Amino acid sequence: MTQSEIHLVKYSWSVVERIDPVVAGGIFYKRLFESAPYLKPMFSESIPVQSKKLMAMIGYVISRLDKLDTILEDIKGLARRHAKYGVQEEHYEIVGGALLWTLEQALANLFTVEVKQAWATCYNLLASAMLEATAETSERA
Repeated sequence: MTQSEIHLVKYSWSVVERIDPVVAGGIFYKRLFESAPYLKPMFSESIPVQSKKLMAMIGYVISRLDKLDTILEDIKGLARRHAKYGVQEEHYEIVGGALLWTLEQALANLFTVEVKQAWATCYNLLASAMLEATAETSERA
């Protein structure tokens, strides 16, 4: 990611973070389950609890975007946990779409083409790292 993309993601996230995490996460999960209702059984916790976890994890990652190497092990661990829940490669695209849609709703006119592209780049980078970690785990098994 470029410094400009990192700045756009961090700034736009600072706006989203002002929204109650249960509300913002609820918007995300509503969209996710509308897009792919078959994913709902993968979530054992309530949506409010899951929403808080989601928003906290995104915040954690975004706060360290300019030092991704410091959280790479966390990202790999997250990927391994997701694989245990049954997350498949094709689910990453669905989640990415729900995330971008949620950001568009939350940011409204601040969700410019540049912001959307920065978030897409960010998500794709993280999803690729997670998929790579999952593949490494599968190869060792």
